[in-house]
Amino acid sequence: MAERLSAEARKAALLELLPGWTDALGREAIERTFVFKDFNEAFGFMTRAALMAEKTDHHPEWRNVYKTVEVVLATHDAGGVTALDIGLAKAMNAIARQFGVV
Repeated sequence: MAERLSAEARKAALLELLPGWTDALGREAIERTFVFKDFNEAFGFMTRAALMAEKTDHHPEWRNVYKTVEVVLATHDAGGVTALDIGLAKAMNAIARQFGVV
């Protein structure tokens, strides 16, 4: 099982994920909203992120409406944010950059 990050470690990791990722209000998680040019780009992002999530066996909570993808990351069995979440957030940032989203 992955170990939950301390508050200091999570804060340091969030600094590496700027701009975009923040602490989720009211829960032990991080979140980000990605806005793409259109639905096709948003769906392409989700497809690529899903492949990464499957590869790491760590899956996001997410919601898609047209060109917007809202993502929440937490490791449920650890009760908060772990290195798995930070790694997936970094991968999602890299995928989003391929679509011109910073």
